[in-house]
Amino acid sequence: MFESKYSGPDDQLAGDRSRLDGETLWPAPTASAALSGHVSLPGSKSLVNRELVLSALASAPSRLRAPLHSRDSQNMVEALRGLGAQIDEVDARGEYGPDFAVTPGELIGSTTVECGLAGTVMRFVPPVAALALGPTTFDADAAARGRPMEGLLDALRQLQVDIDPATRSLPFTVHGTGSVAGGEISIDASASSQFISGVLLSAARFDTGVTLRHAGERLPSLPHIDMTIAALRDRGVQASSPELGIWRVEPGGIAGRDVTIEPDLSNAAPFLAAALVAGGSVTIPHWPAQTTQVGADLATILPEFGARVSHGTDGSLTVTSGDSICGVDIDLSHAGELAPTLIALAAFADGPSRFRGIGHIRHHETDRLAALASGLGALGGDVTEHDDGVSVRPKPLHGGIWPTYNDHRTATTGALIGLAVPGVEIVDIATTAKTLPQFTELWHGLVSSGTTDATLT
Repeated sequence: MFESKYSGPDDQLAGDRSRLDGETLWPAPTASAALSGHVSLPGSKSLVNRELVLSALASAPSRLRAPLHSRDSQNMVEALRGLGAQIDEVDARGEYGPDFAVTPGELIGSTTVECGLAGTVMRFVPPVAALALGPTTFDADAAARGRPMEGLLDALRQLQVDIDPATRSLPFTVHGTGSVAGGEISIDASASSQFISGVLLSAARFDTGVTLRHAGERLPSLPHIDMTIAALRDRGVQASSPELGIWRVEPGGIAGRDVTIEPDLSNAAPFLAAALVAGGSVTIPHWPAQTTQVGADLATILPEFGARVSHGTDGSLTVTSGDSICGVDIDLSHAGELAPTLIALAAFADGPSRFRGIGHIRHHETDRLAALASGLGALGGDVTEHDDGVSVRPKPLHGGIWPTYNDHRTATTGALIGLAVPGVEIVDIATTAKTLPQFTELWHGLVSSGTTDATLT
């Protein structure tokens, strides 16, 4: 079995068990009939946090419509407000809550940024702080302080940003001077594509822009970097990838923008997979015809498990169960955030499965591979960890406690398993508020969707 060098489930389980009382255990509802659900989801965390950063750096005001309101997005809002941006919540008539109206301001440091559990905050905001005048200290929840940061800190040091050379992780302080020279840098982003996106998002404000080269052996989640490049281009920035592993952002202004945030397609994963686990069908409205979101790959990945996928003329996407769930052998290096849901599906398949290219998800909110292996194992499953993924051999599962380790995707995975396995109790389901505060409401609605739609209103 692969032994992770990072703290994860075994280290955190004692803390979870100390909190196993009636208030922290959530009984996952079990489906008693095939689903017929319609689940409307709020905006993409990945998109809204990129657009918030670009709006704070822009030369004119921006409006973000239908944004996600979650712990991650609130951490980003507070971070950028602390650095000088004015961010107001306006027009609360929408289905998803108020819009964000962002007015750029002079970037001033001398503040502390609390990142919470948000990787986008701890990796996207330090380059903004480098453009501010004064020191900005970054810290995070205890569970997030061990997340990889060295690639980003190395990038900033190469750009002559003043950061203590002995610092390798949170907490740390960026001593901003009001400008960053820019230039050519080379970093290892094997642990997270967010190191690259974090630099690129601010690079148009550097004196000479940036040319960034990835120096590692592998690059996870490349679509997220494509998302960053697309967001920059939509604001008039000259951003390109002249060859694989190299990105160039030219210096220049960042335009203000009125943008509607797409629904979060990665958050759609457990809901769509529920159709396969419980039978029936689940529909997600407002599915974008073109997008840079990784979750869009669900439309091609779920059929490998035996699902039927259809696109409605109204812009919706529907997943319908097949006769059985098929075992798969799949490389998810481009879509690691979907892995927890898909690994859970494999536990109910008609044969073994192998998931590859996802060693990097050991460095998320927890070591997700270890969390899934130990969680499924405790419920009777058979999962083997590898350095780059897991193998799953389906076995009958039984109820039990499902630890979450402060990880929203581990929590939603437990809920998915509970659809077909009575007696699954999830520790700290509230961790789903990181990206989807309405999760339990939507999930209960979905389980009862034989008679009622599960629609967020």
